Amino acid sequence: MSRLSILTLVLLLTAACTPTVKVEAPDKPIEINMNINIKHEILIKIEKDVEALLDDDMF
Repeated sequence: MSRLSILTLVLLLTAACTPTVKVEAPDKPIEINMNINIKHEILIKIEKDVEALLDDDMF
């Protein structure tokens, strides 16, 4: 076989093997489930004298 026929045969075989990509929308909608738990802790330390002063001045 000549080089031209071999080259043509190789090109035809590689062209037949080209992959295809198919892009489709999904059947169901996309669901994003975000469970968020936020917890805050505030710790306050007050000296006994200040706490007593605040208790006395409260209504």
